[in-house]
Amino acid sequence: MLKARRSRAHIWPGLGMLGLIGWSVCLPTGLGAWLGMWLDKQYPGRHAWTLSLLIAGLCIGCANAWHWISKEQSAIRRGHEDEE
Repeated sequence: MLKARRSRAHIWPGLGMLGLIGWSVCLPTGLGAWLGMWLDKQYPGRHAWTLSLLIAGLCIGCANAWHWISKEQSAIRRGHEDEE
């Protein structure tokens, strides 16, 4: 990212990374909600699976986004150290 700022690169790679992080949160959350609704229809009972799996998917998605961000941050630091 620092290299891009210095070289006046286009904004598209940064937007692509934001999209990747967004999908890494959105996809597990949506899958958790879908699986929860399916389980609620197939096996009705006292407990609602939809909310439980929605929250579980959100937690997994946030952990996934955290992983991507820390990986990119490490790459930026390595690139910054190489320049010095």
